[in-house]
Order: sequence, then structure tokens, then C-alpha cells
Amino acid sequence: MAAKFSASFTQSISLLKTKRFGIFWFASLLSNIGTWAQQVAQPWLLLSLGASSFLIGLDAFALSAPVWFLTIIGGVLADSGDRRKIIAKFQSIQMLCPILIVVLLLMASVKPWIVIALSLVVGITDALSMPSFQSIVPSIVERTQIASGLALNSTQFNLSRILGPAIAGVLLVSVGIVGCFAISALSYIPFIAVALWILPRQLATSSEKRMFNRHQIWANLVNIVHIPKLRGALITVFVCSSLCAPLLTFSPVLVKDGFHGNAAQFSIAVSAFGVGGLLGAVGLLFVESSVDRRLLCSWSAGIFGMVLILTAINPWFWGLALLLVMGGIATSITNISANTLIQASTPAELRGQAVSLFMLALRGGLSVGSLVTGISISFVGVYHAFMLNGAIALILQVLIGKAWLRYSN
Repeated sequence: MAAKFSASFTQSISLLKTKRFGIFWFASLLSNIGTWAQQVAQPWLLLSLGASSFLIGLDAFALSAPVWFLTIIGGVLADSGDRRKIIAKFQSIQMLCPILIVVLLLMASVKPWIVIALSLVVGITDALSMPSFQSIVPSIVERTQIASGLALNSTQFNLSRILGPAIAGVLLVSVGIVGCFAISALSYIPFIAVALWILPRQLATSSEKRMFNRHQIWANLVNIVHIPKLRGALITVFVCSSLCAPLLTFSPVLVKDGFHGNAAQFSIAVSAFGVGGLLGAVGLLFVESSVDRRLLCSWSAGIFGMVLILTAINPWFWGLALLLVMGGIATSITNISANTLIQASTPAELRGQAVSLFMLALRGGLSVGSLVTGISISFVGVYHAFMLNGAIALILQVLIGKAWLRYSN
């Protein structure tokens, strides 16, 4: 058994030695480090500007809500256009947002509504480009390596979740918030370069062979959702994102109001979630491709609900850090397992649209959950809100899991 685990891990790691995947992985790591540095700084900036929990939730909603309206279009673009150019164009637009915040911070002119408006811009460009981004890994590895490729890609994402907040913590106590946004702006450059010059041109399909037919698009989406295996994955991710993921969104409220902590402790909390995410992703590298991803997805989603309940009764900061590690493990296994099911079971010509549904469940669920949880916190407080979210999530995941696992396909 140990030999099988070792062989699975060695085979997975070997992907990093390939030119295309290795360079893509490293460029993505640099880009996400900057993104997470900003993710730490932004809610702290809003709090320092006097923003309420509702406005912090609204900021997260603005960042994620556009997926409800635009991610399907993004999926069609991924299936019919040059993914390199799509990513490069929208990433360039995103890079302008932290640049503008840096300028406004230097001029002492930044306002909460400006930060939220720029989050909306990032959310729109994300919704249109993320299906192309998420479709890259299955395009540069063999079908049998999709699970390993997605798990490895998640390791860089979660490693950046550790390094980004750590760098942000140093910058916050040295040069201030402006340093985090400056690092974020610079981090876009290596990934844009990779998308333009290193990723192969054959990732693009001929747009002339495919028309933007809304009836065909709808039929494709219905066919994808009609498959029980994929439908269960999408529902599980949506419930987890809407009810459990707000734990990270409102961690600054927990740290500042619940534990009277500072920016350094907040960066520790976010890093703890990243450590958990990295552990979950690395753990999946040891799992053989024959293992049923539905079990992994369903169980880990239920565990995340329990983490929220424990967070609501936890009185210690370091207890919060430990719970965030557990939450990171749970969300990493849930999302990677669901993404693997979806991308490995969908024809290549529909992969972008299938990924758009995954992003709709993931980011759309977070947008609704952040807004509703922010309102809930305003009325009943952060601890009661998390207790309610966790209890509902745990009950729903048990019911969803039982129904999902009845199907053989």
C-alpha cells in the first residue's frame, strides 16, 4: 500500500519537470502570491477606513458576483477562442486595479466605495477569464494525469496562500498597506508573459467553426448538469462555498473584534488556511486515480461544516489558526475532487463550459454566502452566524452525499 502511495506521488511530481507545466506552475505561484498579499491587505484597508462587516461582505460579493452573469460567456470564450490571449487581456485589466489603489493610497484619497468598485472590475474580468485559466491544466497534461495536474496546481495556489499573507504581514508592519498592493500589481507580469509566449498556440480552437448559439450553449449546459456525477459535484461545491467559505472572508472580523488582534495575527490566520489547503492538495497527490472522488468531496465538505461549528465556540486565537488549517484541508480536497470529476468526465470541446459551471458554483456560492453572512453578522454577531452556517452546511452535505453516492455514474 505504501508503495502504491509513493508511486502515485512520484508520478504526480514528475509533471513539474515538464517544460510547459513546470513554467506554468511557477508563473502561477508568483502571480497568486501577489494576489494573496492583496487579499490580506484589502479587508484590513476597509476596516481601517471604517467599513462595517456588511461592506466587507459587499466587497467579497462584488469580487465574486459577476460569475453569475458572465462565467458562462467565459466558458464559451474558452471553448472557442485563444485562451492565451483571453487570459492576457483580462489579467492586464486586473493589473490596473491595484495600481490605481497604490496611487490613491499615496494621495490619501482612497475610499471604501472605490475599493469595492475595483473589486467589481476584478470580478468581471475573473468571470470572463477563469474558465480559460482552469482549462489550461487539462490541455497540457494527459487525461490520466488530470487529477495530478489539478492537485499540483492547487499546491501552488495554497503555497501562495501561505507566502502571500506572510509577505503581506511583513509589508504591513514596514512600508504599510501600499506595499501589498504594489506587490500585487507587479505579480501579474510573469503570468501574462507565460500566457502570451510560453503556453502553446494549439490551446486555442478555431472560433470560425463555432457560433455563439445560445440554444446550443443552453443544451450543452443542460447535458452537463444532467450527469448525476457532475451534478452532485456542483451542488456540493455550491453549498460548501456559500455556507463555509465565508469563514475566510470574515476572518479579519474574528481576529480584530473577537480576539482584538492586529494585522500580523490576521496574516497568520490567512496563512493557516493556506497551510491547510496545501496539506490537502499534497495529500491528494498520494491518492490513486482509481479512488472515487465523490467520497473525498462529500466527506471533506461535511468536515468543513463541522469546522465552522467549532469556530463558533472556540475562545483562543491559536485554536482559530488550527481550525483554519482544518478548513483549508477540507476546502482543498472538496474543490480539487469536484474539479477533477468535472474535467475528467467532460469532452474536451465542452470543458470550458463545464468549468464555467464549476466556477459558478465556487465563486457564485461565495458571493451569495459572503453577502448573506455579512448581513447575518450585523444582526446576530460573527459567532452565531458561523454556528448557523456550519449547522446548515453539515445537514445539507449529509443529505446531498447520500443522494449523490447512490448513482453509479
